[in-house]
Amino acid sequence: MKKNKKDRTEKLIKREKKFTVLGAVLLFSLWVVSFFAKNTLSSINVEVERLSRSVKNQKETNQSLTMKINELASLENINAVANQAGLAYNNGNIRIITER
Repeated sequence: MKKNKKDRTEKLIKREKKFTVLGAVLLFSLWVVSFFAKNTLSSINVEVERLSRSVKNQKETNQSLTMKINELASLENINAVANQAGLAYNNGNIRIITER
């Protein structure tokens, strides 16, 4: 009987060691996965910030170009370019049609 009891306790100790090792391996692998996930997230955040700055700069450039277009399309600028080309703006030739 004693030998049988001793064998059981030895088997339980071996199982406990296996479970302890398995638990340690699982915890370590969880830590490694967490580390790499955080590293990947950090690099993605850096990329998002870079793209955000790029979009902001492009919006500012677009706004500047829109202002230049509006400035070049102004009536005063059109008249100046027309005068340089020898064209004249004659208000008398413009007729306004109204409904009766």
